[in-house]
Amino acid sequence: MVALGIDGTHYGLLTSSREKRERVDRVLHEVRAERFAMAPLARLSGGEQQRLMLAQALVGDPEILLLDEPLANLDLRSRDEVVDLVCEVAKRRGIAVMFVAHDINPLLGALDRVLYIANGKGVIGSVDDVVQSDVLTRLFGFPVHVVRTEDYVLVATAEHGGGCHA
Repeated sequence: MVALGIDGTHYGLLTSSREKRERVDRVLHEVRAERFAMAPLARLSGGEQQRLMLAQALVGDPEILLLDEPLANLDLRSRDEVVDLVCEVAKRRGIAVMFVAHDINPLLGALDRVLYIANGKGVIGSVDDVVQSDVLTRLFGFPVHVVRTEDYVLVATAEHGGGCHA
């Protein structure tokens, strides 16, 4: 699967080479995925699968990573591990990362800039400038609450469909 990051744009049979194997091994080591690299994908946890998908993206030596919902369906620990790993790899390689996410909370500590898009409009800026109750309320058109603590920011809404009463 990781080698598809090298050969995935070609038609026909994939070829194996020593240089390609070394590239794959190097990137597996970089994302700390050697121990499950040969395991069936269906038997891996979500976090382990994300490591392999990150390796696949990195094996082609990109200048920018576009990660679309990389934290979806991950448990809390795996989510934090993936964010930390992506930041570590991006810093070491000197590459930019763009996260696309519905839930910004797990990413807040890793972001330099935020682009929030809603209702055909967008707001871009630093986390501190954009992730504010008044800014997000104007953008979304309904109350959005930003709660800040010493080390954490929570973005939430009080909007709901009336709840479910059993």
